[in-house]
Amino acid sequence: MTNNFIAIDFETANQEPSSVCSVGVVMVRNRQVADSFYSLIQPEPNYYSYWCQRVHGLSCQDTDDASVFPKVWEQLEERIMDVFFSDQLAFENRRDLIANVPFVAHNARFDEGCLKAVFKVYQMDYPDYRFYDTLTASRRQFGQRLPNHQLQTVAAACGYDLTHHHHALADAEACAAIALYLL
Repeated sequence: MTNNFIAIDFETANQEPSSVCSVGVVMVRNRQVADSFYSLIQPEPNYYSYWCQRVHGLSCQDTDDASVFPKVWEQLEERIMDVFFSDQLAFENRRDLIANVPFVAHNARFDEGCLKAVFKVYQMDYPDYRFYDTLTASRRQFGQRLPNHQLQTVAAACGYDLTHHHHALADAEACAAIALYLL
């Protein structure tokens, strides 16, 4: 993997992968955290299941005034462009450039699935983002030496103290630390 990547974590409002209600992102450039981003998102569909609320503590009261995903993603793309591509010409396709920087997630199948689903719901063109999975990397690296490969367990094994688990930015920060350690 390169020295540049984007660690990402989504929280969802319900069982629908498109129901992202918050996103946390950590941008790593030259193996250093260069920027981070967090936003609440008005989920689609816009309702909260009891179990999801118990996990992350978010509810409609938190996201009713939040922006919808396309507006949040536009803000995030601007930040990513500033961190990784400030020297690129303005006329180049932003999403194509961003697709050159790999995404990293713990259990990437979930976060990549959310991203694809919400792009589809809002009829946005989905670039071919590359995802790396720190869950798979931890299983390969630590095997049965860990009691499980949950984010907080792997983070601790990599020397990172995850104190606000299931807050999207805290989870993205832990994922970035794990990626820097394992990948």
